[in-house]
Amino acid sequence: MLDHPETQFSLTHRRLRLDTLVRLRWLAVGGQTAALLVVHIGLGYPLPIGLAFSLVAFSAWLNVFLKIYSPASLRISERAATLQLAYDILQMSGLLFLTGGLGNPFAFLLMAPVMVSATALSAHNTLILGILATLCASVLAVFHLPLPWPGGSGFNLPAVYSIGVWIALVSTLGFMAVYAFRVAEEARQLADALAATELVLAKEQHLNALDGLATAAAHELGTPLATIFLAAKELSDEFEPEDPRAEDIALIRSQSERCRDILKKLTSLSSDEDATYQTMKVSQLIEDVIDPHRGFGIQIAVSASGQGPEPVGSRNAAIRYGLGNLLENAIDFAETMVEVSALWDNNTVIISIRDDGPGFALEVLAKIGDPYVSVRSGKTARKDAGGGLGLGFFIAKTLLERTGAKLFLENRAPPEHGAHIRVTWPRAAIESLGHMDGQDFSLHKD
Repeated sequence: MLDHPETQFSLTHRRLRLDTLVRLRWLAVGGQTAALLVVHIGLGYPLPIGLAFSLVAFSAWLNVFLKIYSPASLRISERAATLQLAYDILQMSGLLFLTGGLGNPFAFLLMAPVMVSATALSAHNTLILGILATLCASVLAVFHLPLPWPGGSGFNLPAVYSIGVWIALVSTLGFMAVYAFRVAEEARQLADALAATELVLAKEQHLNALDGLATAAAHELGTPLATIFLAAKELSDEFEPEDPRAEDIALIRSQSERCRDILKKLTSLSSDEDATYQTMKVSQLIEDVIDPHRGFGIQIAVSASGQGPEPVGSRNAAIRYGLGNLLENAIDFAETMVEVSALWDNNTVIISIRDDGPGFALEVLAKIGDPYVSVRSGKTARKDAGGGLGLGFFIAKTLLERTGAKLFLENRAPPEHGAHIRVTWPRAAIESLGHMDGQDFSLHKD
């Protein structure tokens, strides 16, 4: 069992492909070139065309340089991506300075690099680019060449209108950047959490595969071992008891018999005849889950009762891991005691975990189960616990639901305090002897 998958799973930052930035810059170069040609040649408006095309050409040459000296599939660091997007802001600001500042209707393109950062880079770098874009907009609101206008006459916007454009630009920049970052961050967190879940499942599947591997190894080794045993038996008749070689032959024969016994045990691990290994009662399941968490200063009370015989199910790593993670979170936040109880009837099996901690924060209760929701009210988890109700809870919830379980979370009713987590299965799911992960159990009560 992985104790803290949220700490063992590396949440690497997404890195932009260099080719993505190059393609976006080519799009900007094409648009800027077309706009300058239409305004200067098509409409005949006077503007410093030489300086403007110099800025556009510099971006084009930068793209050519990057394309030649870097492979298209290269993923650049956040710092390099931030520097390139900062250059795009400054280059666009230079063009706006030459063509009327914020009076230019293309001024809102200053937001484009910040939007790219919000969807791909960290909040820190996005904030830096947002501040840079805001500073450039502030400078352009005051210092800029006249807006190109027919007949060479200058066109100056009223000061109030310029201030309004600046406020609209900055407000839109902030809103769009925050919105794009939140949407992209939630998608990244969900992708990371799903990847971590798959990592846990893969490791559990590897453990399950060892059983079959042991059986296969025992089968393959059985034939040559039987040959060695038979040869040793026949050779033992060829020597007198006083012969020193007889002792060596006897040793070979005894060790081959020992190997045969070991292989026989390995083969029985995956056989249905070993019911003790293959199955476990619900009370035994709870003890297996609780045992690693004793001795942390928190009392754990256990109870198990119900109608009819106690359910007996297969050993399922997903159930043990999921319940273990829920119990660990309860111990992290409990003050003195955690209660674990199992109830069953002819149709349903319920395992409840209660603690006497602060309970769930009301603003978080509806979102628990989403990746990285890790806040409880009134008390934080122990420093050595690896956090609570975050990625680990998401993985536990996912694994349990794959076995047919449903999770219900609530705070205990006053005067009691603390959290109450209830996990329910159809009895048919618990008593299934096969591999239950991913099965669809339609017998679950609503």
